Amino acid sequence: MAVTLRLKRFGRLNHPTYRVVATDPRFPRDGRIIESVGYYLPLMPRAAEQVKLNAERISYWLSVGAKPSETVARMIQKNGIALPTPKKRVRSKSKAKPKAWTPPKKKVRKAKPKPAAESAES
Repeated sequence: MAVTLRLKRFGRLNHPTYRVVATDPRFPRDGRIIESVGYYLPLMPRAAEQVKLNAERISYWLSVGAKPSETVARMIQKNGIALPTPKKRVRSKSKAKPKAWTPPKKKVRKAKPKPAAESAES
């Protein structure tokens, strides 16, 4: 099961508050969650109290393969939690030996046959 770390919106009209949650990406934005791992209060006047994240739980979810949304990824980086870098896929090499290189064959034009009328006169 794939898990995403994203924001879930709460609060009244024109006063948003968000929770940072671990959820299945198939559920709606404000739908069922697996676990709440922090909050974000964008209208809080003190910047230090705007974001609170549970670093231990976030690092756990990232270690088991959860994908953070772009906004949550920025919040995680600002709080000093390291995001895992995706590993490049190593292409498997063919087990067959390559054929020896040979230069391409030259293209030779075929001679056009002479028309029958000219050959009959001669």
